[in-house]
Amino acid sequence: MGWRAVGEITSATCPAWEQTLEQLTLRMTLRKEIVCHLEMSAVTFVDVAGASALAVAAQDLSAERRIVIERPPVALPRMLEMFWPDLPVIEVVAR
Repeated sequence: MGWRAVGEITSATCPAWEQTLEQLTLRMTLRKEIVCHLEMSAVTFVDVAGASALAVAAQDLSAERRIVIERPPVALPRMLEMFWPDLPVIEVVAR
């Protein structure tokens, strides 16, 4: 399964981002999918609120599931490493 994010993910857009992540995790659970790819090359910026929403959504997944973040903005992997270093359900594939 794959999803694609576009634009900026900030506190202003966070409600829509949270809703999308909720749909993503629900779909993974209902379809019993183990891996979801989230392509983010067209995302220009993610703030801490957006990174936090991603981490919270990922924490709701069971340990065998993964969200693979592909080509995220530079700041996102740094925030994930800094604030959620032990979150194995998120895998980042850098640029």
